[in-house]
Amino acid sequence: MHNKVVYRLARGLRRTGCVVLRFNFRGVNLSEGVHDEGAGEVEDARTALGFLRERYPELPYSLAGFSFGSRIALRLGCTLAEPRPRRVIAVGFPTKLGHLDYLESCGLPKYFVNSTNDIYGPKAEVEKAFEGFAEPKSLQFIEAGDHFFAGSLDGLESAIVGLAGGVRNFV
Repeated sequence: MHNKVVYRLARGLRRTGCVVLRFNFRGVNLSEGVHDEGAGEVEDARTALGFLRERYPELPYSLAGFSFGSRIALRLGCTLAEPRPRRVIAVGFPTKLGHLDYLESCGLPKYFVNSTNDIYGPKAEVEKAFEGFAEPKSLQFIEAGDHFFAGSLDGLESAIVGLAGGVRNFV
């Protein structure tokens, strides 16, 4: 939660009128619990989403995440029943963290924004994986120095503003 990419992702969404909640997964920084290889983290995200759905039940919603968080947002979003999220924004999507077969049948709108120099999601690997993902989908690369969008945080934030398109919802 306390890194420049997550901050810029949240700020970009807030600039378009979204209500945003940032949180740490279990075992991260001062959060209680231990890393659960994704299963528990999906439940963490589901709990955070439940909190926002109770507080803002009338608003449409989206999910977004960075790196491991993008995988969790996609896994959660692809399993939700009505009302489904409008979209999932996956920033710094890592191809190196296990299977992606659930994305072959996920009809939820998926927006991927990656750095051109990401060691966890190399451009060629992201492009190859993306080909097998179900529509609708979008992939955008930002010329950046590394996984954390070094030298291109403004470009990342601008891309997020463009994706959110001023739709009032929460992430």
